[in-house]
This record gives sequence, C-alpha cells and structure tokens, in this order.
Amino acid sequence: MANSISLNSKAISTDSKVANQGEVTAARAKMQLNVSIMEASASISIGVGSNPQALLYKSAITSINEALRAELGENAVQNAARLDNSPQATADRIVSLATGFYDMFRRQNPQMEDGAALQKFMDTVKGGVEQGFKEARDILQGLKVLDGDVAANVDKTYEFVMKGFDAFAARAAEPKEEPEAA
Repeated sequence: MANSISLNSKAISTDSKVANQGEVTAARAKMQLNVSIMEASASISIGVGSNPQALLYKSAITSINEALRAELGENAVQNAARLDNSPQATADRIVSLATGFYDMFRRQNPQMEDGAALQKFMDTVKGGVEQGFKEARDILQGLKVLDGDVAANVDKTYEFVMKGFDAFAARAAEPKEEPEAA
C-alpha cells in the first residue's frame, strides 16, 4: 500500500514521489487533515459512547450554523434558542409576522374596499393560525406532553395572538389622517 495512516503513532507515510518533494503538498495536507479528522472522530466516539444522537445533534448544529453564518452571523442556532419563548413573546412574533403581510395583501387586492380587505385578511391569517395551533396541539398530544404548563402556555399564546390580531384590526380600521392642504 503506497499510503498508510496510523492513528497511534500519528505517522503519515506516502509514496516516494510525494515524500521526496520536501514541501507540504496538497496531497500531504489533505492526508494530514484526514488524520486529524479521524483522530477527532475517534475521541468523539469514545466520548459519545452510547449516545450517538449527541454526535448527530452537534454535527447538524455545526452545519446549520455554517450555512447561516453569512446571513445571520456566528452561532445563529444558539442565538435563536435564546429568544424569549414566553407565551406573550411568542404571540408577539406570530402577530408581527402575520400582520406584516397586510400591506402586500392590500396591494394585491386594490379593488377591495378597505373594510372588506381588512376582514378578508384577518379571516385568512386567523384561519392559518388556528390551523397551526391545532397541528401543534396534535403533535404535542402525540408526544404526550400536552398537559399542565405546556397546555396552559399554548392556550395563553393562542389568546395573546387573537388579542394581538384584534388590536391590529382596530388600528388598521381607524381612518387615516389626510395631510393638510397648504
């Protein structure tokens, strides 16, 4: 075998052509990287023991962070996990996201009167949220965790979302002030 790698001695022997070059070549650098990866993998395997899911999780999080780095900065997953996940904060994010589409909805439906457009928009987003909450409850029920504080927080979040939608609809229905003519 022309190329061999020994993890114990950390020795790397290559064919004579690569070894005689006296400089770090691409092939040698790649082999050194592979040795490092294998050594790291071996130590991780020992540390992971009977929990390969931990390795899977760490690998997935690392890859997701790398993919999101350009758009969301370093450690995007960890930063997102630090969000306030209280019922009120979650509801605020849902309401903000959903109502953020209202202007686009109005531009796409210019023929509709203001009141009718607002009603149709609110019916649409409320229907979507109700469907989303139903699906989330079904998932949590299937996991047998929809009880106690979890169920109470889901209900509180839903209540806050509906109140947020009502407040948005009330603000959107207010007459717009016309700029005074000079």
